[in-house]
Amino acid sequence: MAPSSVLQVFGQPASTDVARVLACLFERNLHFELVRTDAVNRARRLPAGASAAKTSWARRRELIFLFASATPNASTSSKLTLCCLSPFWHARMQCPGGHVTLKHGGTTLTDSRDICRYVCTEFPRDHTSSSLYGAGSLERASIERWLRTEARSFDAPSAATASRYYHLALAPIAAAGEEHGGGVGETESEQQLRRVLSVYDDALARTRYLAGDEFTLADLSHLPNAHRLAGSEMGRMLLGSVKNVARWYEAVSARPAWQQVIATQSGRAPPRPCARTIDDGARQQLPLCRTC
Repeated sequence: MAPSSVLQVFGQPASTDVARVLACLFERNLHFELVRTDAVNRARRLPAGASAAKTSWARRRELIFLFASATPNASTSSKLTLCCLSPFWHARMQCPGGHVTLKHGGTTLTDSRDICRYVCTEFPRDHTSSSLYGAGSLERASIERWLRTEARSFDAPSAATASRYYHLALAPIAAAGEEHGGGVGETESEQQLRRVLSVYDDALARTRYLAGDEFTLADLSHLPNAHRLAGSEMGRMLLGSVKNVARWYEAVSARPAWQQVIATQSGRAPPRPCARTIDDGARQQLPLCRTC
């Protein structure tokens, strides 16, 4: 593979998968092109050879179920008001899982965690001052353990809980009903998430970060959904109720790379210069992220 190949990321920055990849690229200080794909028709602007994954209707059904179960007694006018917010809800339902594609030369990847692994192994450590994927086999094994934990135990319940909290913020009638014991109560996803956070809290009592005392992919992979949780008051209260998790989230969410992701999502990301050899010629100053 030619080292001069440009990294291209296809997807919507609001997606948790795309955000995970962007965070990794910003942490590695790599030049790349962000190609925003059509949120409805993913086949548009995808690289050749990449198939458009099917929309996650299961996630949409879950959100619709939460909406219906949380507001069984809402008045017709209230339901009408909430229906008027359907474009917002459509965008929210697109964001949690989302889809991402990375193209680098002849390589095309579509799983965000695999993309992060690829970026960290394809580009040597000397591009940045730290390694995200471990310096040895033992460190990498620990990071991989946390990556699997995030994918299997944290991702789904945190996404479902964050979506529910967003819904309650938009449905004051449902939120008031829950406060007075008239709502649906704590969901299975919330209970599962609390158990997971308890395990994390024990681990973070011993180390600064999940896989040790250095920030790694283990921490980075959790950031998108943790950020979505922290986007609501109920989510912030949940994260803040677990002492070591709260300390950890405050540290990882303040990293410049993640702040750059947030700026990119909001469309206000200023270009950061990144000295990197793009062609075989001399090094040149280029914007870190170019949005197509």
